[in-house]
Amino acid sequence: MIRNLVYLAAGAIFLTGCVAVHETKHTTDCELAEDCPVLHGKKPAQILRHVVLLKFKDDATAEQIRKVEIAFAALPSKVDAIYDLEWGTDVSVEGLQQGFTHCFFVSFRSEADRARYLPHPAHKEFGQILGPHLDKVLVIDYWTKS
Repeated sequence: MIRNLVYLAAGAIFLTGCVAVHETKHTTDCELAEDCPVLHGKKPAQILRHVVLLKFKDDATAEQIRKVEIAFAALPSKVDAIYDLEWGTDVSVEGLQQGFTHCFFVSFRSEADRARYLPHPAHKEFGQILGPHLDKVLVIDYWTKS
């Protein structure tokens, strides 16, 4: 009972500080070209989305989870293949989240960019930070449609 109250209080404090955070980084090899969509404020016709849902272990502390958040949010500054990153924590009232608390939404301009990201040392380093605290992960990739 006391343990649950402590987790509830820690979670409330934690969520107050980071209900939603957005990190955007648009980089491209075409930045010097006249027809560069990023340079001229245009989005590519399609974007490859890499959706990552995280469920942390019950014994993961707020501090450990914050380190994971910081490490994931830092990836765009370390991996040029990332076109955009958004992330936030669950605020659903439906009760269907099945324990998943964090959603990271990584965007790529191409499958080649995703292929560069997955084995990238910074991505692997992030996995080492996440691993000890992770209960479950769900990853879905898709191409956007208008």
